Amino acid sequence: MRRSPEDFADRELVLIYIAKRLREAQQLEAVLTQAGVDYVVGADRYIGGVIIRRERIGAFFYVLAEAEPAARDAMLRHGFQPYTDPFGES
Repeated sequence: MRRSPEDFADRELVLIYIAKRLREAQQLEAVLTQAGVDYVVGADRYIGGVIIRRERIGAFFYVLAEAEPAARDAMLRHGFQPYTDPFGES
């Protein structure tokens, strides 16, 4: 279920996905809600593009660290590729 960042106070949140389109974000919200996973979503900037790289805005999805395995499992079952940090920090 979608929550606000304040609901998690000082607990660790993990980035699990960056949706690039509204429809994609809405589909992931439905998947996480159906799976019973609490999550936070917020707009933020990312760099996209292969030939012409530019700054874009996406929907960033976060879950509590202890909910990460369940969230990733639900995402994979529905065809979403969970975020992995390219620098290995997440």
